[in-house]
Amino acid sequence: MSTEIKLSQSTAIRLEQARGKGMPEAEILKAIQAKDKAAFDAVSEEHYNYDTFFDYADEHGENLEGALQNGYRITFNTRGGLGIWLEKAFNLQAEKDFTVGEGIITGLQLTAAQAEVLEQRLAWNWVIADSKEVPAGRELTLKLRALV
Repeated sequence: MSTEIKLSQSTAIRLEQARGKGMPEAEILKAIQAKDKAAFDAVSEEHYNYDTFFDYADEHGENLEGALQNGYRITFNTRGGLGIWLEKAFNLQAEKDFTVGEGIITGLQLTAAQAEVLEQRLAWNWVIADSKEVPAGRELTLKLRALV
């Protein structure tokens, strides 16, 4: 039995959005514990708001507090969703910092620490197909597992 915490892609995007917009971990934790969606108003975006954040997590058994404190793995990544998650998690821009193709993401340069986070979070339907050392850390190619 796995003790790994799993989050939907949508929940993971919202969690990384809050972090990426500078919301301190302690504030995120407090908001999660209180189920205070208003606490996320300052980091909310039109397409990524927190209106159903807690309801969805409760309905699908997502451990938000555990995910924040101990990490998580995304249950399934779509091509577009993975690109959005990369943008939110690492403050990157698609087509500038990496290229999204059909079942492949190329040119993704991350620090060693960021690459380690990606390895822990990446859904099982994607793999790191290539990794090479670059001055800033690692340049990765991600592929859908079915295409490897």
